[in-house]
Amino acid sequence: MKKALIFLMVIGFAIVGKAQPVAGSTITTQKQKFVFETITSELQSVWGIAFLPDGRILLNEKGGEIRIIKDGKLLTEKISGVPKVYTNGQGGLMDIQLHPDYAKNGWIYLTYAKPDGSGGGTVIARAKLQGNTLTNFEELFKALPTSSSGAHFGSRIVFDGKGYIFFSSGERGKKENAQDLTNHLGKILRLHDDGRVPKDNPFVNTPGAKPEIWSYGHRNPQGLYFDKATNTLWDHEHGPKGGDELNKVEKGKNYGWPVITWGINYDGKPISDISEKQGMEQPVRYWVPSIAPCGMTMVTSDKYPNWKGNLLVGALAFQLVARVELANGKFVAEERMLEKIGRVRAVEQSPDGYIYVTTEHPGTVNRLVPVK
Repeated sequence: MKKALIFLMVIGFAIVGKAQPVAGSTITTQKQKFVFETITSELQSVWGIAFLPDGRILLNEKGGEIRIIKDGKLLTEKISGVPKVYTNGQGGLMDIQLHPDYAKNGWIYLTYAKPDGSGGGTVIARAKLQGNTLTNFEELFKALPTSSSGAHFGSRIVFDGKGYIFFSSGERGKKENAQDLTNHLGKILRLHDDGRVPKDNPFVNTPGAKPEIWSYGHRNPQGLYFDKATNTLWDHEHGPKGGDELNKVEKGKNYGWPVITWGINYDGKPISDISEKQGMEQPVRYWVPSIAPCGMTMVTSDKYPNWKGNLLVGALAFQLVARVELANGKFVAEERMLEKIGRVRAVEQSPDGYIYVTTEHPGTVNRLVPVK
């Protein structure tokens, strides 16, 4: 299909609620009614969100701070012991996740851009929390090579519940990195939760390849979700001008960037003259024009019965949340909600089953409270 025609296509979505969401208002979507609750609008760029068993909520600010919500209020106190971050462009303090056995081991995992003499690189680390201080800090992995670029750090973390971590690394604005197995950039990576490289990773025995690589050919994955019910890893990633992708990520597979893409360059020139190639995976869903996806969760909560099994995808450019319906791993339909909410950075489901949505500039934290 010609790229010029792709930009005329509108594929399987419904536009809902064009007015900017108002805190406290009731919003009716195709399959769910909810109250839009804003907990705080006093932050800058809320990149990651994690829910502690004691009810506190930890919020990663891209600029390098971890903030705390307690009893529905943003505290003035901040978490201390946070590592210094490389705040350049898209880089900074990014994702935060609790280990699945946090109640037993107390590990909190962070991704951030770590500064070095050549700029910075994406790091995954873990630490424990004593009061409001990070302790027992361990750096588990650093994506190489580092770069002075401020582009494409990726940086989401998920656990599969079997002792492994998956996390994403962008290609740092250099397209060729994504197809090069001798670096970590433009990849989904997999480690044991203590940082060791699994012996069954696909490229462990490939000469010159980085052993942490799980899949490659990615551009800038800023959404990651592991569906434990089906053992499916989902990612979404930014395309250039058009060509954002939702992918079912599988061991050792090549997702094509920049050899194949459904997008074009920012100056309107083609990046590739093909969008399909044997040996390279097709996305389950692609967006033209770009919505700039960031943050993703799957609804498993009984609080939203008509959304169960749907992916909720945040959007920076379109400033909304896209509800993506799937069946047997294939795209069915999309509904666009919360339009004009702001640049969505994170979408998470809390342990008590509520959906939280965060934005940047202003940095807000919002909760969707279902109405029957």
